Amino acid sequence: MARKFARRGLLDASDHKALLALPFHSRIAEPGRYLVREGDSLVESSLLISGLAFRHKLTADGDRQIVSIHVPGDFVDLEGSLLKTADHSVQTLTRAKVATISQDAIVALIDGHPRIARALWVDTLIDASIYREWVMNVGRRPARQRIAHLLCEFARRLELAEMGDTEGYEFPMTQEQLADATGLTVVHVNRTLKALEDDRLIVREKRFLAIPDWGRLRDMSGFNELYLHLDQVQ
Repeated sequence: MARKFARRGLLDASDHKALLALPFHSRIAEPGRYLVREGDSLVESSLLISGLAFRHKLTADGDRQIVSIHVPGDFVDLEGSLLKTADHSVQTLTRAKVATISQDAIVALIDGHPRIARALWVDTLIDASIYREWVMNVGRRPARQRIAHLLCEFARRLELAEMGDTEGYEFPMTQEQLADATGLTVVHVNRTLKALEDDRLIVREKRFLAIPDWGRLRDMSGFNELYLHLDQVQ
């Protein structure tokens, strides 16, 4: 977390000390464990130390829409520090180590360290940019590009988290979860993944997804990493 926020803003020694001094409780969460449930009263925020998590919303009929994926170093519910009630749910995608930090500790950190507050603001702005791209992905791209675009995003974000690169990575999502993230049926996801394999755009080996030609996959999907604002992490 400290390294990530240092890439979001120019922090000094006192800021680093304050980040490392945050009181927290850590725990291991198995895949599918709820970290936040919609409607919960919020008194703390969860920081992902290892593993992956996802946010989702449910319709009145119980249909799920996954709205974001989170990697180590992400606050999966930073809004818990300022909002009173959760408006969505967060679950672990893989086995994860999570640190929970009280609402009061985060507010005190923001109030006492303006450079950290700015870094947190930048982080939430980047989250919003990613949300906008996901809306575009689900709303306007055809299935083939929709799935390929998400696979490209995974590659670049996991590369920053040192969990993969543009040549390949462990892909933990089931086809059902991928369908819920892209607004497609499981059958449509299965057919699209097979078509991407037939065209040698991806290669699946159990849980590992290899990308034989990053340039081809990126160009076919229309992936432009501008929305990830990687210039903020140099």
